[in-house]
Amino acid sequence: MSNNLAGNGVLNGSAIKILLVEDEPPLLQLIEKYLQRLGFEVETHLRSFDALRNFEAGPHRYGMVIADLGMPDMPGDTLLTRMLEIRPDLRVLVCSGSPYFIENLPDSLQQQVAFLQKPFVPKMLAEAVQNLLRERPGAIQPPR
Repeated sequence: MSNNLAGNGVLNGSAIKILLVEDEPPLLQLIEKYLQRLGFEVETHLRSFDALRNFEAGPHRYGMVIADLGMPDMPGDTLLTRMLEIRPDLRVLVCSGSPYFIENLPDSLQQQVAFLQKPFVPKMLAEAVQNLLRERPGAIQPPR
């Protein structure tokens, strides 16, 4: 069975679960609602430490992580590095108002990490998520 992204947040009939980490509650809620409308299951966290704890407890539950770089309790790049150490095939969308250079990552990780500059509109978010999931769909695990 191949892992084909069928659109609307579904992979092989299973909803893809996204771990969303953002410290601004209104933006967190807005992104969560939009991703849910696209058909994704979304777990949200306002703190990096909470997100990391949940990720460590079940890293294969998530098909993607969307994280803000400017988190107050743990920098987003530290969070993402730890998550990628645990699960190197994880898809990651970095969101930030500051530039982020994918080229600074090891070559082996560049294909599964994307950057979306804030502010962005919902269509840009949808395109970034879908493009990232389509890059290497075989690496995406449906929720267990």
